[in-house]
Amino acid sequence: MKRIGLLSDTHAYWDDRYVKYFSECDEIWHAGDFGSMEIADRLSEIALLRGVYGNIDGHDIRMRFSEKYRFKCEEVEVLMKHIGGYPGRYDASIRASLFARPPKLFISGHSHILKVQYDKTLDCLHINPGAAGLYGFHKVRTLVRFTIDGAEIKDLEVIELGEKK
Repeated sequence: MKRIGLLSDTHAYWDDRYVKYFSECDEIWHAGDFGSMEIADRLSEIALLRGVYGNIDGHDIRMRFSEKYRFKCEEVEVLMKHIGGYPGRYDASIRASLFARPPKLFISGHSHILKVQYDKTLDCLHINPGAAGLYGFHKVRTLVRFTIDGAEIKDLEVIELGEKK
């Protein structure tokens, strides 16, 4: 069983509550737009960090993280990409990969819109954790936590960090 902390679009903004909410997680997944290597390094101090780079990330982040990341957590195949779209409107850059070999869990960021949606066509859960940083049009900053227990994804929580100031 693994407890996962998920965030995206930090845009170089650190919030000490990341430690509070992710300290009991086994892994932290960042769905891109870290904004700085400092964010990645600080998250790595809390738990094992997995992630993908986003469209604003520089060379240093792109050297450490890939554009797409497919991996297994417990018995769940996961695919992560910053710009991914959502069920019914997947981005052209990931659509072929999704349909050729559907994962059980697809993680994306970029839109700054929190969305958890099941795709019946692919038998796949899609999660976009919204945006944890200050930059962008979103009004409320969000994180997501959940558990992967064998082949089961459960105990999903949305954490609101409050309105942007």
